[in-house]
Amino acid sequence: MNNEKNEDHIKLDKTYLSLDEIFYTLQDPQPVTEPSIFYYNKELAKKLKISLSDKEIVDYFSGNKIIPNTKPFAQAYAGHQFGHFTMLGDGRAIILGELRFKDKLYDIQLKGSGRTPYSRGGDGRATLPAMIREYLISEAMHFLKIPTTRSLCVIETKDKVYRQKEESGAVLTRMAESHIRVGTFEYASLVGIKQLGQLLNYAIERHYPELKRDNNPAQALLKKVMDKQIKLIVEWLRIGFIHGVMNTDNTSISGETIDYGPCAFMNFYDEKTVYSSIDTQGRYSFGNQANIIKWNIVKLAEALLPLIHENVEESIKIAEEIIGGFDQKFQNAYIKMMSKKLGLLSKKEGDVNIIMELLTLMKKYKMDYTNTFFKLSNNEDPFTEDEGKDWFIRWKYRIEKQDPKETQKLMQGSNPAIIPRNHHVEKAILDKGEFERLLKALKRPYDYRNVKEEFQKPPESEIGYKTYCGT
Repeated sequence: MNNEKNEDHIKLDKTYLSLDEIFYTLQDPQPVTEPSIFYYNKELAKKLKISLSDKEIVDYFSGNKIIPNTKPFAQAYAGHQFGHFTMLGDGRAIILGELRFKDKLYDIQLKGSGRTPYSRGGDGRATLPAMIREYLISEAMHFLKIPTTRSLCVIETKDKVYRQKEESGAVLTRMAESHIRVGTFEYASLVGIKQLGQLLNYAIERHYPELKRDNNPAQALLKKVMDKQIKLIVEWLRIGFIHGVMNTDNTSISGETIDYGPCAFMNFYDEKTVYSSIDTQGRYSFGNQANIIKWNIVKLAEALLPLIHENVEESIKIAEEIIGGFDQKFQNAYIKMMSKKLGLLSKKEGDVNIIMELLTLMKKYKMDYTNTFFKLSNNEDPFTEDEGKDWFIRWKYRIEKQDPKETQKLMQGSNPAIIPRNHHVEKAILDKGEFERLLKALKRPYDYRNVKEEFQKPPESEIGYKTYCGT
């Protein structure tokens, strides 16, 4: 095979390998049996100027062949999972390298690529349904304008993988601004201050180069990541997204949504909504996601303490001051977001009451979260009860002096017409035609003029619906 030709097609950097070897293990993906393309994201590939033949797509993104001049590796990291600390690492994923596009680096990672030294007894593989699910939801999140990892490709294999039952195997090609997590910093803090400093400098250089000029880069990174995560969680709440497994190893330093294992979208509004089969205590419920991300940021702060200040007490004081601002920042961002969903073009006294009263009514009458805001965006009364109709009249009075076109534009840009509802995703997993139809609809979630009504319908019942992490 002509290596020069392939370099033109896809050339990957390997800057992460400049870090101490304790952060990774060089590891080739394990070959799979009879790989074939289930779906290839041609739009994303074209945007990134990736030009590969079908054979190259199958060879490289199944892991059966290595892209020339690359050194694939698995990352080491730690994490708090459901509040308990554990040593982790990529147990079924391999980073092929970093694609440079518009002065940014993007990790190209194979998920389901076989065992690594961090597999902890797992088989290192992924099922086709789980990878189709991640493809659909991560791409839907992108078109919903939520910071997220992207999916480039799903390769189907003839290998059998057992989870709840025997399934076909698959390898997903995932793209991310990086896979540096809060858990990566937790891991580095246990290794040593030299390695912790290395990781800090690398993360800043890669994601936030403007922080290099800061007098205290560790403090600046903590602030930046906190702000990014507040913004991300508020965006999740805007669209009714429940991540389901917000461990510190799934909290990205870049502020992207990462790991779509047991995630789901809320249908009927209830802040206590949980779908994950393993979240028996509701730790990662819809309404608790802000509290959890704050907890995760505390863990990042603890890891960074040796770099924030040489005096431990002073370091703790600085970190506490930063995290002390979390609640107010989150509340401000949340109210601003909800105000947009209700088309409030300016701030007025009583706005918070209007927002909270609506949420109370939606919970009381088991109203669909997405469809309620869709109707309001179309100037329709979503209520059948007098109590709700009274709220609708008050809301109309609140916005009556605003420009109607500006109000509707704001609302329709904040409230998606469709989301990847759980029951539609399940259907799409079982049928390639359904997958393509749903994916096409999900690419235009704010297109109010061409809404596929079938994808707007909530399930008749959610009793017993559970999601699984697929690992």
